[in-house]
Amino acid sequence: MYRVTGVQTCALPIYYSHLVSYLETSMSQPLSPSSASQSPTLVDSLNKKQRFEYNKLSKRMRHNVGKAISDFNMIEDGDKIMVCLSGGKDSYAMLDVLMGLQKSAPIQFEIVAVNMDQKQPGFPEHILPAYLDSLGVNYHIIEKDTYSVVKEKIPEGKTTCSLCSRLRRGSLYGYAESIGANKIALGHHRDDMIETLFLNMFYGAKMKSMPPKLLSDDKKNVVIRPLAYCKETDIAEYARLKEFPIIPCNLCGSQENLQRQNLKKMLIDWEKQQPGRSENIFRAMANIAPSQLADTALFDFTNLQQQQQKSHLGERLPLFNLEAAQAQEVDDDTLIETAQSNIDDAVKSFQP
Repeated sequence: MYRVTGVQTCALPIYYSHLVSYLETSMSQPLSPSSASQSPTLVDSLNKKQRFEYNKLSKRMRHNVGKAISDFNMIEDGDKIMVCLSGGKDSYAMLDVLMGLQKSAPIQFEIVAVNMDQKQPGFPEHILPAYLDSLGVNYHIIEKDTYSVVKEKIPEGKTTCSLCSRLRRGSLYGYAESIGANKIALGHHRDDMIETLFLNMFYGAKMKSMPPKLLSDDKKNVVIRPLAYCKETDIAEYARLKEFPIIPCNLCGSQENLQRQNLKKMLIDWEKQQPGRSENIFRAMANIAPSQLADTALFDFTNLQQQQQKSHLGERLPLFNLEAAQAQEVDDDTLIETAQSNIDDAVKSFQP
């Protein structure tokens, strides 16, 4: 079952080099249901200083989303993007920024918002349709009872999030094909990606995370994560100020994965001890040096000696000139400088 309203598109050629500047200069206020109504909003009540901070936050969100789209070529001319909405802060923020981008960026693409009603007890099924109607965005609500399947398969008291998300992902992938969407946008952000990196290292013995852009195993779906450069704290504050109608994620009674909770706490503690550490970890994910790790599938350690220069082997090594070495910038601490070739002169110049 689904519901469809009007489709929004824009028709301009794509120029990625101008994407970020368009976001910062042209996109004044992302659309939200509160802005569509006449009633006062939280943003309207902000004082001058608070509004300045809100404008900075909005600009930062737009810049980060635009940069991620540009860096990973996430959106192309003519794309039909299925924006997956869970009712949480992340997916609301993603839709909000993408709709603003659609109105102002030099790009032609279509947005289709999709939510999956998994028949969790107490799920407020009226909230998302009312919100999306107020936006005027094309949307579909999929009704599929995965809740019963999860409760049947997972023992009482165990975390159901993993199976629940897998069932949801499989259904959404299939639905994207049925509506002709060639891209699927998910609301994972920078902190999700960092946490997943550590989860895989600590519990899976793998160095992998959530990529900003992914081709599914069956090659049928391209997944994009436009919030890849956005911090969770920024998204949370943005969602609060925009007054998104948040739907809680614990209606099923399951608790969030304890391992992820512990990692989140660890990263928060690290950030308090050394501000900027999370940003450095994220940058490291995009600055890999395979030759300095130990994965033989990524770097040919076996045949490394074939690249070795051997012309110097067997020659007498000259004396090390410490003063000359210190005066020269080098990448390797094994540099050997040429000393005096005349041993007699060296002996004579030596003063005990």
